[in-house]
Amino acid sequence: MNTIHKNKIDEEIKKGSGRSIINIIDQIIESAYGMYASDIHINPKADSVKVRFRVDGVLRDALNLPTEMLSELIGRIKILSNLRLDEHQSAQDGRFRISKELDIVDVRVAVSPSYYGESAVLRLLADKAEKFTLENLGFSKENQNKVLKAIQKPFGMILATGPTGSGKTTTLYTILKILNKAESSIITIEDPIEYAIDNIKQIQVNSRSNLTFANGLRSILRQDPDIIMVGEIRDGETASLAVNTALTGHLLLSTLHTNDAATTLPRLLDMKVEPYLAASTVNIAIGQRLVRKICENCKISKKVSDPELKGLANLVNQQKLNSIQIYKGNGCEKCSHSGYTGRVGIHEVLLVDNDIRDGILRKDSSDKIRRLAIRNGMQTIVEDGLEKAFAGITSIEEVLRVIHE
Repeated sequence: MNTIHKNKIDEEIKKGSGRSIINIIDQIIESAYGMYASDIHINPKADSVKVRFRVDGVLRDALNLPTEMLSELIGRIKILSNLRLDEHQSAQDGRFRISKELDIVDVRVAVSPSYYGESAVLRLLADKAEKFTLENLGFSKENQNKVLKAIQKPFGMILATGPTGSGKTTTLYTILKILNKAESSIITIEDPIEYAIDNIKQIQVNSRSNLTFANGLRSILRQDPDIIMVGEIRDGETASLAVNTALTGHLLLSTLHTNDAATTLPRLLDMKVEPYLAASTVNIAIGQRLVRKICENCKISKKVSDPELKGLANLVNQQKLNSIQIYKGNGCEKCSHSGYTGRVGIHEVLLVDNDIRDGILRKDSSDKIRRLAIRNGMQTIVEDGLEKAFAGITSIEEVLRVIHE
C-alpha cells in the first residue's frame, strides 16, 4: 500500500472515537486505484480486519485494521452502494461511482456474511474503454489482421474464450470501439456493464425482472441492430438464439468459458447447436490469458533455470533455448518489489476456414480441430506467450504459470 495513504489511515485510527471512517474508506480506494488494483478485499479475522488488493491478478496484503472498525467500514460501504444497513445474514450486491483524476471509476460491491462478521469485495472498474487498442492488448500483427478481417464481415459470430479474469470482455469492448461508426446500430446485453461507450445502447441483465441474456437478446432483435454483443453464452437457449441471430444478417460478439479457442466449437455442439449452424456462423474464436509484464525499471537479463528448462522441454527446441536471452524483474519500489507492473494478453486466434468447417460438420474433437488450425497457421497461446517472453515483455515463469493454471 502507498506509504502516504497508510500514514493518513494510521493518523485517523489514532484519533479514536473522533476518527473519520469516510476518510479511511477514501484512502483505501485512493491507494488501490493508484496501484492499478482491480479488487479490494476486506476480510474480518479473529484479531483484525485484513485489507488486501488484487494487483495484476495477484492478491497482496495492504494493511490490518482494528477489529472494532469492521461495522463502521461495512456500514460506510453499504451507504455508498445503497445496500440495507439492517441486513447482516445474507449476501448483498451493489455499486457506486467515484471520480479519480481524469477517470470515472465504477465500484462494484459484494458484501457477504462470514465467520467473524461481514466481509466485502470492491471491484474497481475504471472507465478506460477508449484507451484500448488491439495492439496494446497484446495482439500480434498477424492476430490483429485476422480479427480485423473477421469483424468486417456483415454477419457471423466473434467469440472470445478463456477463464474468468482473462480479459475476454475487454477484447470485445475494443472490437466494439473499432466497429462503433455513425452508420451502425450497436446494442449490448451485459452482466455487468463494465465500461460505458458513447453511441452504443447497453442493457444490464436483471434476474429480478427476468431480463436474462436470452430474453434480452430477443428484445434486442426487435430494435433493428446491426451489431450485437452478448456478455456471455451460458446455456443452450442463449447459444441457439445467438447462432440464429448471426445467421440472419447480424454480427454477434460474445464470450464462452472454455480453455482454448479450439474447444469453443465442440462446446457449441454440446449446447445443442447443430453442426451446420456452428460451421456457417462462427467467424473466429479468440483464446486468451493475461500475463504480468516485467517492470521496465528493474528488468535484467538472466539464464534459463533448470525448472524452466524442464517446463519448456516439450515447447521449445533445446538448441534454441541455449541461444535465446530471457529476462526477469529484479524488484524495486516502482513495482512494490514484485518484478512486474501491468498485464498484457497472450492469444490464439482460430480462423474458421473450410478445413475447420469440415471438422465441425464431422463433429471432430477439440484436439483434431486444434491440429487443423495449427496446420493452417494458427499460433497457439503458448507460442505467443513465449514470443513475448523472448522479447522481454514477460517472463518464462509467468508464461508457464498461466499455462499450468
